[in-house]
Order: sequence, then C-alpha cells, then structure tokens
Amino acid sequence: MLEGMQAEETPAQIPAEKRGLLIVVSGASGVGKNTLCARLMQRIPMHFSVSWTTREKRPSEVDGQDYHFRTRDEFLAELEQGQGFLEHAEFVGNMYGTPRAPLERALDSGEHVLLDIEIEGAMQVAELAPEAVLIFIMPPSLTELRSRLLGRATESPDKIEKRLQRARRDIRLAQRFHYIVMNDNIDVAVSDLEAIVRTELLRAHRVSERELAHIVDS
Repeated sequence: MLEGMQAEETPAQIPAEKRGLLIVVSGASGVGKNTLCARLMQRIPMHFSVSWTTREKRPSEVDGQDYHFRTRDEFLAELEQGQGFLEHAEFVGNMYGTPRAPLERALDSGEHVLLDIEIEGAMQVAELAPEAVLIFIMPPSLTELRSRLLGRATESPDKIEKRLQRARRDIRLAQRFHYIVMNDNIDVAVSDLEAIVRTELLRAHRVSERELAHIVDS
C-alpha cells in the first residue's frame, strides 16, 4: 500500500507477492524514455500510468494516452485535494503529476505498473513506495542529447538550453536509482530494461509460502 492511501483492503490482506510490480523509468528530457517504455510494454504486459501535465500537446500526442493534458488551474485544483497525485513536479515551467488512485487499483489487482516520470517525481515515489524499482535512462553524451532535442523541433533554443542544464543536474542523481540503462542503442536498451523487470519478478519475496509448500509436498 502506498503511503497515505486508503482502500478497502489492508496491506495484510494483500500479500506483497500478489501486488503488481511498480517500475519507475526516469532520466533527462529527450533521452528516449517514451520510446523505451512503449517498446518494453510490447515485451512485458504492464499498466502504463498516464500522467497529468500542463504543457502543450505535441502534434503526435494523444490526450489520455500519452498524457492527460490539463490547464494549470485544473492541475492546481487536483493538487489541493491532497490525495490526487502520488507525485508531482514542475519542469521547465510545466507541471506534471501521477494520478494516485488508478495506479493503486492496478497494483492491488496484480498488474505491473510502469511510470515514465521526471527525476524529482521519481525521488518522491522512492520515499512513498520503497518497494518501487527505479531505473535511470542515461544518454550516451550531452552532445547526443542536444542533437535529439534539436531533432524534435518542438521547442525554442532557450528551452532546449534549460533542458540541457537540467540534464546535467539529473545525471548527477543517477546513482540514487537501482539501475542505470545507457540508451545508446535502442534495441540493447530495451533488452536491458526487460532483463531488469524479469529479474525483479524472480525475487524471492514475490514467491508465496503457499507456492513453496506446494512444491515441497508435490
């Protein structure tokens, strides 16, 4: 159970091995998180947590699928409710947040949940849900990151420079994560992500005593 969340069932009624796995993917803007997450979900079925944001929708994005696009007033109103978001952060003048209730319902039903969020949000999740698996996506270099941001052609040079300044700070926080995946080759990076998730699913604490007893008695 995530800290501060109320539900009909208590943690004692929902054994840890029955709850879904919470995977948090983060990294600098433009590092390729969206593409990696989409490719990962093609290999491992997961519930993708769709974040709220106040930034403008890009031409290729779909409201409710990539993000829930909201006005700043709508975002702040949800924030004032206190339990609306698991985490929230402001990045380059835009607000982002993870809706809490659907994420909790998915985990309790046994679904594995994938979050694609900013660094600040990932640190909040680490405090509220220590069982979460944190993965940092690393760019091969800042030069390559700059090239990717320019290639998107969605922002002004000033905004790109702000994102690069933020990226320098974010990379210094990478060692606070459980895993670091270098996105130099998309296929290799996706395979690395898949290996991490499958490894986490094999951890001993996710096997119930009933399953062990069944093997012993068989």
